[in-house]
Order: sequence, then C-alpha cells, then structure tokens
Amino acid sequence: MLSTVASIVSLLLGTAFLLAASGLHGLLLPLRGTAEGFSTTALGLMGTAWAAGFVLGCFLAPRIVRRAGHIRAFAAFAASAAIVALLTGMVINEPAWIALRAFTGFVMAGAFMVIESWLNERATNENRGTIFGTYMMVTYVAITGGQLLVPIGDVTSSTLFMACGIFFCLSLIPTAVSSAASPKPLAEVKLDLGALYRNSPVAAVGCFLIGVANGAWGTLGAVFGARIGISTLEIALMVSLTVVAGAVFQIPAGRISDRTDRRYVLAAAAFGAAFFGFLIFVFAPRSGTVLISMTALYGALAYILYSIAVAHANDHARGTDFVKLSGGLLLLYGFGTMAGPVIAAPLMDWLRPESVFLTTLFAHATLGAYALLRVRARAPVPVGEREAFRSQPAERTATPEVSQLDPRADMGAEPVGDGEPVVAPAIRE
Repeated sequence: MLSTVASIVSLLLGTAFLLAASGLHGLLLPLRGTAEGFSTTALGLMGTAWAAGFVLGCFLAPRIVRRAGHIRAFAAFAASAAIVALLTGMVINEPAWIALRAFTGFVMAGAFMVIESWLNERATNENRGTIFGTYMMVTYVAITGGQLLVPIGDVTSSTLFMACGIFFCLSLIPTAVSSAASPKPLAEVKLDLGALYRNSPVAAVGCFLIGVANGAWGTLGAVFGARIGISTLEIALMVSLTVVAGAVFQIPAGRISDRTDRRYVLAAAAFGAAFFGFLIFVFAPRSGTVLISMTALYGALAYILYSIAVAHANDHARGTDFVKLSGGLLLLYGFGTMAGPVIAAPLMDWLRPESVFLTTLFAHATLGAYALLRVRARAPVPVGEREAFRSQPAERTATPEVSQLDPRADMGAEPVGDGEPVVAPAIRE
C-alpha cells in the first residue's frame, strides 16, 4: 500500500492544496458576503453559479486539455482559480462575485478532471481500491482543513483571500514537477437522461433531489449560521462536521443496504434527514453546541444518500456500464446543486434563516416517498447478484472522471478515452 501511495504522492499533494483552497474560499465567501450585507438571494446565486460553472466545465474542459496538454491545462486552471480568489478579495460586489464564482466552478472542474484522469492512469486492477480510497480520504481531510482555517483569520480583511490564492498556487508545484506521464486524452462527457431513468428511476430522481438538498445546505449553511449569530469557529465546525458525519456513516449504511432492498435504506435515511431538518426549523436552536450536534446528525443521514442511490443504480446495470452510469448520475446531482440554492435563498429572506431546512426537508421527504412508491413497481435485485457497496463522494468536487478510479470500473470495462462518450448507460437484462 505504501508503495502505491508513494507513486502518486505528488498528485495527492497537489490535490490537497487545491481542495484546501476550495474549502477555504467556499466558506469564506458567504461569511464575508453576510458581513458586507449581501442579500441571501445573491449568496444563493453564487452557489448556483459555481455549480453551473462546474457542470459546464465537465463538458468543455476535456477539449481544453486535449488542446493544451494535461500539465499546461492544469496550470491554467489552478492559476485562474488563484486570480479569481484574489479578485473576490479586491472587488466586493454581488454581481461580480456571482460571475467570478461561475468561473471558479468551471476551472475547478477542469483541474479535478486532470487530477482524476492522472490518478486513473496510475491505477491497476491491484491498486485501484487503494488509490480510490486514499483520494477520497485526501478529499475529505483537505476540504475540512481548508474550512477550519477560516476562524483563524478575519473574514472582513483580505488575508484569507490571499491565503486562498497561495494554496491554489501551491497546488501547481507538485503537479508541475511530477515525473508521471501524461494520461490519455479526457473523455467527452455526454448525458442520456432517458437511459439513466430507464436504468433506475429511483437513482435518477434521487440524485437530482439529493443535489437540491446538498446544494442548498452546502451553499447557505454558513449563511444560516451567520444570520443566527453563532461564532465563525462554530460555523466552520458545523459545516465541516455535517459532511464528515456523512462520510463516517456511509460504510455502515452501505453494509445494511447490501443485505436488504436499498430503496428501504434510501427512504429511511431520507426521512431521517427530513426529520432533523424539521426539528431545526421548528425549534430554531441558537446554541452553537446544539446546532453542531443536530446538523451532524442531519449530515450523517443526508450525506449517505448519494452513495446508496449510485449503488442501487449499479445493481440494475451491467458491470461494464459503471463508469458511464456513475458519471451521468453525478451530473444529475450537479444539476440539483444548481437548483437548491435558488429555492432556499428566497425562503430564508422571506421567512427566517432556518428556512434553508424547508428546502432540504422537501427534497428528502419527496425522495423517501418516491423510493417507497417504486418498491411496488419493481422487484429488488437478489442479494447475491448485487455489486458490493462502496462510498462515493457527495461533494461538488467530483467529476465524471472519478468514476474510473472506483474499483468497480474494472469489472470487464475498457478504459474510456479518446472522445468516447462517458454517459450512455445500458439497462440490465
């Protein structure tokens, strides 16, 4: 294992700096925007713009990488992200920040696609699981670490914005000096919604709804904390632990779903997340400790949903279609993250900050009800014929390229590349 990790340490180091910068910048902006008196709607549009840019980047970045090459393209993406981070600290303006966030989403998608394709090039049948697991661990640790840097500085000064720029620039160094050979050209990304829905209606609808809920919370969770008056440290802990709790609970929830109809597990977790969202909305706690505890319980349920939905979809698809299917569901999730902030932000302005949980409650309750409805319409795949559950990233830092890193991508599938569409899943017989 150590030799496997050592062979990709420079790529993982670059990834860590990139994700730390992304986590720091993503939490800093809503806090600074709130301090500057930005409307909740404008802050929500920043999240929608980031998600839209990210999804667009998944479609267009492969063309840029093929034209410029992996190293030069990554350098351009990371440098652009650094420039944008510095500009957001210099130009404090709602429309400017919305436009800059869209550009950030675009270049981050390109940067992640380059890194993920590079890691996939170093993966073999024997070490793919180790590389995938290490990459997921680096993802969660780096994002959380970046978010926890916010309380150290002053959100009303330019220091943290400069720190973002430094981290983005640091991500260039390990990749630039790496001796790893450039991987194959990135695959073109295409989305076949009809095929995704025919393969698994629950997974297709579910990934969109999960994106709505996670997009609303991921964009406006910090705004919610600032509006109700808890400290910056408590906001950082609240936002970080929500995702970390979901990462921790993915494996036990997945093991349960391996032994029963995954739709029951999906429905139970969705209703549970809706319940905790309902409690926070109704009782409106103002204690930081209580809120951190309640949102961690919320995250433990909300952030396992995406992995279970993907596992359910893979149960109904041929093994060779894993990469195409997972990439398509990830894009559906991305479309959901675009919609979530737009729905939640006006509610927070019209009612009260806790209204962000009205959006998550609606999305989770709808998902739970739809999953139970589909139980009667389609028999579950027998336990012995299912693919074993594996955790999936439920953050907007993942691109369709990450699907090729998953060990399930080796089950008879040929590598995708040279312009072959990523998303065109076939249906299980």
